[in-house]
Amino acid sequence: MPRPAEQSDLIRRFTAAERWIHRGTAALVGTALVTAAFLYLPVLAELVGRRRLLVTVHEWAGIAMPIPLLAGLVSRAFRADLSRLNRFGPHDRGWVRATLRRRPRTAGKFNAGQKLYANVLAGALLVMIGTGLLMWFPRLAPLLWRTGATFVHDWLALLIAALVLGHIRMAVRDAQARRGLRTGQVPRDWARDHHPLWEEENPAPAAAQKP
Repeated sequence: MPRPAEQSDLIRRFTAAERWIHRGTAALVGTALVTAAFLYLPVLAELVGRRRLLVTVHEWAGIAMPIPLLAGLVSRAFRADLSRLNRFGPHDRGWVRATLRRRPRTAGKFNAGQKLYANVLAGALLVMIGTGLLMWFPRLAPLLWRTGATFVHDWLALLIAALVLGHIRMAVRDAQARRGLRTGQVPRDWARDHHPLWEEENPAPAAAQKP
């Protein structure tokens, strides 16, 4: 039985496993950022008062951040997307130049901006986990190391907050991108406009191409 026209015009962008990995990671990063804000901003700290509880939630949210990603490695689709995110090609350099010049851009499944965001955020989170462990277990390192870890942890938290807010801002402006993360599917027209190289890798079914 042929699929309805509206279904044939959709492309599978993310599997259920990938969407849950994104949601789990987002929840943990969001929890860490919110608890950090309540710990470091006196105005917010006064609203809660239970600092020890906030510290505990913050610590465990940080430690648990790699879990969704590590669990997701059993998914072949997720591993394939990690490979895409870690591979930069000529079209990515072209995407950056076109963006700076406000010209039409060409991208694969992920554009250069998304790749840079994913790689910078992943590296920053690893550093945050490492410095956080030094602060959580002070006997692991001398005082000088712990002081440096605190400095790096605090300033890197601001960078991560800026990156995440920018990521949310871009998502708010693109309803179809949000749809892809919510349902796993995106309209073919959107894919052709924003990720044409990837859309070419996913040709429409023969039934959908017939007039």
